[in-house]
Amino acid sequence: MKLATFEVGTPVGPERRLGVVDGDSLLDVTAGYAAILDADGIRRPSRRAEDIVPPDLLEFLRTGDDAVQTARTVLDWGFGVGDDVRGPGGARIRYDTDEVRLLSPLPRPNSIRDFSVFEGHAADHEKPDVWYDLPVFYKGNPDSVVRPGADVTWPSWEENLDFELEVAAIIGSPGKDIDAADAADHIAGFTIFNDFSARDVQFREMEMPFGPAIGKDFANGLGPYFVTADAFDKDGATVRTRVNGEQWMRGSLSDMYHSWGEMIEHASQGVTLHSGDVFGCGTIPGGCCLDLDRWIEPGDTIELEVDGIGTLTHTVVPAD
Repeated sequence: MKLATFEVGTPVGPERRLGVVDGDSLLDVTAGYAAILDADGIRRPSRRAEDIVPPDLLEFLRTGDDAVQTARTVLDWGFGVGDDVRGPGGARIRYDTDEVRLLSPLPRPNSIRDFSVFEGHAADHEKPDVWYDLPVFYKGNPDSVVRPGADVTWPSWEENLDFELEVAAIIGSPGKDIDAADAADHIAGFTIFNDFSARDVQFREMEMPFGPAIGKDFANGLGPYFVTADAFDKDGATVRTRVNGEQWMRGSLSDMYHSWGEMIEHASQGVTLHSGDVFGCGTIPGGCCLDLDRWIEPGDTIELEVDGIGTLTHTVVPAD
């Protein structure tokens, strides 16, 4: 099942909604479930629906399995294409994807951890022993998430801007000291992650043993959809990058040195993971300019495609 966070216009301004993908349409899960409750004669159906399937993915994940199952109920209910079925108070249920503005599934994640689990990424740089021993990560900036289709401003202080194709797991069920064998129970789903990187500044600042900072801090692309874990090939999905329509790379998730379970086990040692935590797998080999020694320029459009999720698109534009 695919879910999307989207924005619609209302008389009082834009409103954020959560939709389940149904072909070329989105079904508003909250309005759809309110219509189902209303048909069953439940009192205050809209308020009840918001409690079970809130129109915000972070709150949706915190609600747990009930929200996921309810979204499936809305998808299976039979709100037919072309039917102008409305929820209580006239709330619209079905939207064409081309009439709404897609937002990042989590416009403001609870946190971002980004790992590096592909030996073939940055192969020209020798990896230290710790890379093989531990799935090391750095903390990203959850306040710099960029929606699908948005322009990304080229930092004025950087010469070599890079994109990075990653897949991100999103935590659903909280936990602490999670065993790798049990980690799948804590993953709600997956999305695409474009870990934009200012390479010159990144490598300069990493001469200090602190890990990346401002070189990774300015833009994190997430989207376009959130796909539930049962509907995604987390260990073998095919991926592609395109720049201005030209394919630069084709690869897969099959060569991960550290597994999703090992990442979660390491990050949860003595630490509670929370709903809405984002775990990037690191750059898939060939999924960035650094690996290809082929660099983007201002005005270029980057498309990151992952089978089972979709295509995340951004255009890099010069700073004013």
